Amino acid sequence: MTQISPLAPEHIVDLPPVAGVRLAATYAAIRYKTPRPDLMLALLDEGTTVAGVFTLSLAASAPVERGRWALKAGGGKARALVVNAGNSNAFTGKSGEKAVDETVAAAAAVAGCKPEEVFVASTGVIGEKLPFEKITAVLPDLAEKAGDGGWDESSRSILTTDTFAKRTFRKVQIGGKTVTLSGFAKGSGMIAPHMGTMLAFLFTDAAIAPDVLQTMLQAANDKSFNAITVDSDTSTSDTALLFATGKAGNASIESLTSEDAETFAAALDSVMLELAHLIIKDGEGASKFVAIEVTGAADDAAARRIGLAIGNSPLVKTAIAGCDPNWGRLVMAVGKAGEKADRDNLAIWIGGVLVAENGEVSPDYREPPTAEYMKGRDIHIRVDVAVGKGEATIWTCDFTKRYIEINADYRS
Repeated sequence: MTQISPLAPEHIVDLPPVAGVRLAATYAAIRYKTPRPDLMLALLDEGTTVAGVFTLSLAASAPVERGRWALKAGGGKARALVVNAGNSNAFTGKSGEKAVDETVAAAAAVAGCKPEEVFVASTGVIGEKLPFEKITAVLPDLAEKAGDGGWDESSRSILTTDTFAKRTFRKVQIGGKTVTLSGFAKGSGMIAPHMGTMLAFLFTDAAIAPDVLQTMLQAANDKSFNAITVDSDTSTSDTALLFATGKAGNASIESLTSEDAETFAAALDSVMLELAHLIIKDGEGASKFVAIEVTGAADDAAARRIGLAIGNSPLVKTAIAGCDPNWGRLVMAVGKAGEKADRDNLAIWIGGVLVAENGEVSPDYREPPTAEYMKGRDIHIRVDVAVGKGEATIWTCDFTKRYIEINADYRS
């Protein structure tokens, strides 16, 4: 039985319907022997716009390559989304491309659309051929089953080593109309996104032009999925897609500078940040949720890189797991980041307590209270590198023995 993360939320929200979106999920036996949803289909009304961000890994999967193509070839329009779990269809050569082609063709047939209006995503084991026949065989039935109540099963169908479904939503007023934004994501290990999370799918009934939607998604992505790390490993499958059906009845958002655009962008930022945090709280074997705030860097990009150097350090993460306020490891991580830092003016806070200042341990620092703080589940670390005004916050989790157990048994 799967051990639920101790950081899991007490309640997983139910997602409300989004006009113009119909979903369904099923067990297609793609990899898992125990019956569980592992395949989902989303059908989108005609006129739906789409935005996407994908992994920058040089070993990107076939579905990622198809998604990039479809985003351009389809002119920012979408009618269907197919997602499978258990097999990432990555590093599968020509067979991987064929699996995508066959899946897209079957989905286009049931959706009644062009192939370039179909998006696919896969997650799971790398290097094994995807048995696409199991997907194409059930797509007609999934299309018949699809409805506005398929959110729960669909959000669970994309999980792999995750221990709980990650989903949230917001409702906002735009142009006198109530607009709904619902999203769900998966991710637990192999999380150091170089674009977005493992997989994230967001749906809204707002009317938004494709270019505006794309810019909004990229901006929100940088502040959320691109600011988390579990283990420093970037997936070959990272995909985040945002679909806008336009069924809310608002006047289409055609400019980023309008009040409506700002309202929607704020909701999108909030949804994506919450999903990103949920991924960290389900980090493989995680027992602590860690926020790393970096200030005083040369610029914001430098601050992000310093934060990631800290958040990706096994020595830092294991110290946190052991409730050890070993600030020397934070100094080490700053030093290896390759960014400007003033060693003799470096300052470090753990849980709001000044641990180090002026390049050495603070004369007023006493370790026992900080060690007690480290026993909590939410840890806040701040580092000021004293060279500029750049700042960034990175979120991560600790490394425990459970992380090794999960990944040692991953393909068993």
